Amino acid sequence: MQKILPVIVFLFCSSFVWSQEKPKDTIAPAEKAKRFDLTIMPYLSYNRNLDFMFGAIPMAMYRAKKEDTISPKSLSGLAAIYTTNKSYFISFFNKLYFNEDSWRVQFFALAGNVNSQFYMDDIDAPDFYDYGTKMTRISVGVDRKIIPHFYGGINYAYSHYNTVYEDDVQPQSVSHTNALQYNLLYDTRNAIYYPTHGEKIKLRWINFPEWFGNDLSANKILTEYNKYLPIRNGKDVLAARFAGTFGLGNIAFEQQVHIGGKDIRGYSEGKYRGDGIMALQTEYRYNFNDKMGVVGFAGLATMYGSDTENFNWKAYPGAGVGYRYKAFKSVKFNIGLDAAVGKDDWGVYFRIGEAF
Repeated sequence: MQKILPVIVFLFCSSFVWSQEKPKDTIAPAEKAKRFDLTIMPYLSYNRNLDFMFGAIPMAMYRAKKEDTISPKSLSGLAAIYTTNKSYFISFFNKLYFNEDSWRVQFFALAGNVNSQFYMDDIDAPDFYDYGTKMTRISVGVDRKIIPHFYGGINYAYSHYNTVYEDDVQPQSVSHTNALQYNLLYDTRNAIYYPTHGEKIKLRWINFPEWFGNDLSANKILTEYNKYLPIRNGKDVLAARFAGTFGLGNIAFEQQVHIGGKDIRGYSEGKYRGDGIMALQTEYRYNFNDKMGVVGFAGLATMYGSDTENFNWKAYPGAGVGYRYKAFKSVKFNIGLDAAVGKDDWGVYFRIGEAF
């Protein structure tokens, strides 16, 4: 990996040297007639679970209604990713902002095959065991502004899983879920894609009721609080985040969460898996010119509901650094690469937008 990582970073950086940008999250007068801003990004990453990952992500940023200059620009994209452990993902994502940011609509669809691993210690040979999950996920949601900065909304999500475990350590499972998600959002950020000041507070209740076609009833409560502070006369940003996922009821294996991802980078093995996670994180975003920047971050997480009792309510630190590059000409929207270390683990992450 020490030989591969510099090559990844070089390819990542060199693939964007042709891009141009404007210094602020606005459109220059000469570009106002241009409704669509298109970009195609290569995807290069690595972690200890999925191994080397590569693919392509074409994206378009545009105004849903040309004369609506108050709403943030909408974003649509397609991602096709393949990994050297023979996993693959194809997804489509869409975020629409319209009617002077009174309505926010999201759509997401994913199909793929994930070859991953999990840790078991309640058997004769405690160790990591592989599993493969063929999955399909579709979600659609809408949020409506109730009063300035405050939104409420609802989402529907369908998921189908077919999971096979190595050495039959668990029986094969085929399941599907239908989820209703109720959202409350307080948002004072000055920009959606790269805020330099303001707050984002979000509360989500995800319900899996039996009457809606689920085998067992379950609930998840997701909370997040993001704070953004301008530093160095607004050139840089200090960002802080608390995130909590709380599983209640009969949480299926595929519905569990694991320490890792954007909330506590540095964990990629999938070892620490359970019903709920809480994480604190801070990040400094240093912009050394209008096109590029670097970040440094550190955080601490804990968890509960793990099948391995010794994992519950322990402290899991993570820290690392990253590189950022502006993907679109007219809007501050970064892509990047992060490297982080955690407790007996590490990870490399390709970033579409900021971590939070």
